[in-house]
Order: sequence, then structure tokens, then C-alpha cells
Amino acid sequence: MSSKQFEDGITAGRLDAKALDANFSDLHPAYDAHEALVAADRCYFCHDAPCQVACPTSIDIPLFIRQIATGTAESAARTILEDNILGGMCARVCPTETLCEEVCVRETAEGKPVEIGRLQRFATDTLMASGTHPFSRAASTGKKVAVVGAGPAGLACAHRLAMHGHDAVIFEARAKGGGLNEFGIAAYKSTNDFAQAEVDWLLKIGGIEIRYSSGLGDGISLDSLQADFDAVFLGMGLGGVNALRLDGEDKDGVMPATSFIEELRQATDLTGMSIGRRVVVVGGGMTAIDAGAQAKLLGAQDVTIVYRRGQEAMAASEFEQDLAAQKGVRIIHNATPIGIEGNGSLTGVRFAYTETQNGKLVTLEDGFTLPADQLFTAIGQSLTGAPDALDTAGGKITVGDTGQTSVAGVWAGGDCASGGDDLTVTAVAEGRDAAMNIHATLMGEA
Repeated sequence: MSSKQFEDGITAGRLDAKALDANFSDLHPAYDAHEALVAADRCYFCHDAPCQVACPTSIDIPLFIRQIATGTAESAARTILEDNILGGMCARVCPTETLCEEVCVRETAEGKPVEIGRLQRFATDTLMASGTHPFSRAASTGKKVAVVGAGPAGLACAHRLAMHGHDAVIFEARAKGGGLNEFGIAAYKSTNDFAQAEVDWLLKIGGIEIRYSSGLGDGISLDSLQADFDAVFLGMGLGGVNALRLDGEDKDGVMPATSFIEELRQATDLTGMSIGRRVVVVGGGMTAIDAGAQAKLLGAQDVTIVYRRGQEAMAASEFEQDLAAQKGVRIIHNATPIGIEGNGSLTGVRFAYTETQNGKLVTLEDGFTLPADQLFTAIGQSLTGAPDALDTAGGKITVGDTGQTSVAGVWAGGDCASGGDDLTVTAVAEGRDAAMNIHATLMGEA
């Protein structure tokens, strides 16, 4: 361990390039062809397929695994992509351990499921490497649909609309597409710029235009979109972050975990990424886990995630919690931040213990202080820029079963809409289903 790792304060280059390359290598390396055949051979091809029922996009998992087993990986990819056009990324980031693999019969019988996620990645990577796109556009309908946001929901919606012959124009506030797939997940889950490669591949169907640096509020309003397009889909995600609302939150060294993850994801040289010696993360979801694990991998000496409730209430899966622990991250439960210490720069965070009494979380008098020179907050995100005309509830746009909002001709899906699980795979399903309802409406079939 280099002496630089023991320096106080936030600094870059705590680890050398070789160590960082190893730390941020692919979390689940890709199968080769032989490994995929062996893994596929473990599938029972269940006729009632509990794995398919557990998949938010309802991929025919037994079918695509059988296709891999018979040596037709590109056909397997088409089976996957018919239901989930972002199947390549979902194979990397989807919490399969709590979805399809959790209910796998092999998991129930042996405690070791068929590795569905890795098989899905093998199939989709094989097809993408061929350079082909398995879907073609229907004859043009002459209809145009505006899609706000080039994240998973917006991309899935636009692709399905294009398949049915509609023209889709995506308005994306950032300079890149991909949404959380590009900006919001741990770097070791999606390596080699895969998120952008998948966006480029998806666009090969044609009929989709992306206008970057163009979001709602940037000279674009819902009224103008409704006037210029036959339908509108909103998939802009959650642009705001929730604050701790504590004095000192503006100190140097305090920042949203989402900003840290985004900076890391866009870094071309990780040796230039600054990280503290003692890092504290507040939160219990995937963002907290991703921030904590990556802080440790960048060379932080001590990383502690603190969550206000018990382990069973954490939104992050047990697998992800274990992964962070394996990388040296400590997780403290039942504690909430009550103070931020330091004169100008952060020096520590004060916490009070909590417990649940009669179903309510109660803050106790006892507590502790964690020394810290960097604090990442990950206590949820909030909807920003939602048009006033739309009904909202719980900080999200209210939608029906297939994404219809309270305004005629406007649909929504993904993290910005009610009812979702804030997962890439769920956002894809919502964008796809909204597109099907938009198509039916535009063609008078609804």
C-alpha cells in the first residue's frame, strides 16, 4: 500500500494505473462459447418458467437458453431483444439475483441458479459483434412522436415506435445518450464504453433522431411538443437529488453520490479521480453501494456506508451489499446523520442511533461521530421540470397501466413515472409498453 493512501484530504492518484485497471475490470467476465454451452446445459427449460414470470420484460428465458444450447446464439439474442431491446445492458446491471435467478429451479434445488444474466450477455454480445440489427422498420405511418430523455425508457419507446413505422425524435438534455446506463452505475458493471455502443447499435433501425443538449425547459415546453408532434413520451428520469438538510452540507468534500458516480463514469483516466482517505456514504440503495464500493476501489482507506434502518430494509440487494463488504466497505445500520463537522472543509459526520418503535423510525439520544474528509449523500432523487399540467403523486408523474398521463396524447415511463422499481429493466418495459399504446392510439386501434 502506497504512502499516498494514508494522506489526509481529497487527492487524486491514491492508486497507480495498474491497480485501478484491476479494480475496475469487468465484474462478471463474459462467457466464451464453450462456457456458455456448459452453463446453458444446466437449464431444465421449465414449461411454466418461473424465471420468465420474474422478468419485468417477460423475456422467454427457456427459449433463448435452448437456442444457445443448440449453437444459435444470434437467434437467442433476437428472442431476448424482442422483449428487451436493451438486453445487453440489462444482462450487466439487472439484479438477476433477486429476479429471474432467485426463482430458478436450480437455485431452489441446489442453491446455484443457472447464470441467466451471463447467458443473456453472451447472446446479445454475439449479435452486436456481428454488426447486424435484427429488426426492420414497418412502412412509414407519417406520424411523429417526441420522446423526452435518451435513457432506458426513452430509448426503448423510440425503438418500438420506429419498428411500427413512426418517426421518433428524442430530446436529451445531456450531451450523451444512455441515461443512468451511461451516467449512473458503477464503472465495473459496464466496461469498454458499452452503454454508448448499445445506443449506437439501437439507432441502426432508423427513424430515430436524437437532439442532444435539448431538454424540457431549454427552449422546449410540453405545449410546443404537443403542437409539433402527434404524441409525446416523457422519460427524463429524476434530475434532482434529495438533501440531508443539515447545516454544513455546503462544506468542501460533501457532494451527491450521483455526481461522484457520474464523474467517475466519464473519466478517461482514473488516476486523475480525486478521493478522500476517509469516506462516508449516507443511504441504503444501489447508488450508495456503488459510490461506497468505487470509493474503496479508487484507494480510500476507510469507507463506511450508513443507513437509517435495518439491513432487511435496504433497497440494495443482499448480493450488492455483500459485494461492497468484500471490497472492504463497512455498512452501519440503524443510524441517521445529525451533524456535519468541519471549518470550511469536512472533518467528520455525527450520527444518532435509530430504532423502529410501533412501526415508526425513532431517533435516539445515543450516537457516534465518523471522521471523514469526503461525504457522499445517496438518500434518493427527485423529479424536476415536470410540466404543471401533469398530475403528480409521491414526487413522480402519475400514469396508467400503459403509461398514459393525465394529459391526452402524453405518456410517461421510467424513473420519472409512478409505479416503477427504478431499475433499467423496468424502465425498458415501461417505455416499450407505452410505445405499443401510443401506436394503437395513433392508428385508431386503442
